[in-house]
Amino acid sequence: MARRALITGITGQDGSYLAEHLLDEGYEVWGLVRGQANPRVSRVRSLLRDVRLVRGDLLDQGSLISAVEKVQPDEVYNLGAISFVPMSWEQAELTAEVTGMGVLRMLEAIRVCSGVSSSRSVAGSGQIRFYQASSSEMFGQVRETPQTETTPFHPRSPYGVAKAYGHFLTQNYRESYGMYAVSGILFNHESPRRGAEFVTRKVSLGVARIKLGLAGELRLGNMEARRDWGYAGDYVRAMHLMLRADTPEDYVIGTGRTHTVRDLVVAAFAAAGLDWERYVVCDAALHRPAEVDLLCADPKKARVQLGWEPTVSFEELVAMMVESDIRLLSEGGDPGQDSSWP
Repeated sequence: MARRALITGITGQDGSYLAEHLLDEGYEVWGLVRGQANPRVSRVRSLLRDVRLVRGDLLDQGSLISAVEKVQPDEVYNLGAISFVPMSWEQAELTAEVTGMGVLRMLEAIRVCSGVSSSRSVAGSGQIRFYQASSSEMFGQVRETPQTETTPFHPRSPYGVAKAYGHFLTQNYRESYGMYAVSGILFNHESPRRGAEFVTRKVSLGVARIKLGLAGELRLGNMEARRDWGYAGDYVRAMHLMLRADTPEDYVIGTGRTHTVRDLVVAAFAAAGLDWERYVVCDAALHRPAEVDLLCADPKKARVQLGWEPTVSFEELVAMMVESDIRLLSEGGDPGQDSSWP
């Protein structure tokens, strides 16, 4: 009988890649979607025809219990979140409720449906296994570089704070109830499916517009911020490996290499055969209230214990995104409707 997985955030970048990966592995895949009309649902249905959908909301405990009872999953991947960091200052309360408290509600739904009591049990093969999408933004003002599973957190945004809450809560349920609950501390991971508001996609779309004569400049904020950028398709494999391991543990997932936003810009314009200095304008108004200057992963534990390695280089990733967006705009696609999905 096929293993069954339930994915929150199924309509996002990571949810789509994870669903594809699990379907290839022979899973029965379910996606959690909110009840009201959502244009992204039709996108998921067209891309992932074999994914089944169930209604539920990370803001509603009862709906999550109902969803888990209906699906009876072997694995739950909690990818749902308010994930655009700048928005978290504008909607701090909603970010806390979805990105932070949503983790608690899902863990409780699993605990209730599994019949786990307050007395600590031992994580076994019959349990629902839970994956929490933690974030490198939890490190924030970093205490050491590169960052490992034991590096202290100092988040610099409401998003990072909410992710830290969910991360510690996942550890707490693992230690308190013996649940198979793990967190993947994922560093920045991108793809042609990334939302148009994120800096990597903003750059690739900006380059595509300039290449096609649709724009004359690209405005960006802090060009010196350094990030560890990888390919989202690689990172969802790590999620799956974490839940198939014998022992529930948390892992840092990244490439171990950093690049500045300036490096990103140079690579993107080069991929289109353009000179970036002719088109890029630095705009101080686009800086974050509290900047995270440097994030760099130490993925040694994942490499040694899970056998995980990234397969797509930074340069390959940037070129992939630029080529995809040139093709999208050439065909009259609308990035605001996420029509860049292949």
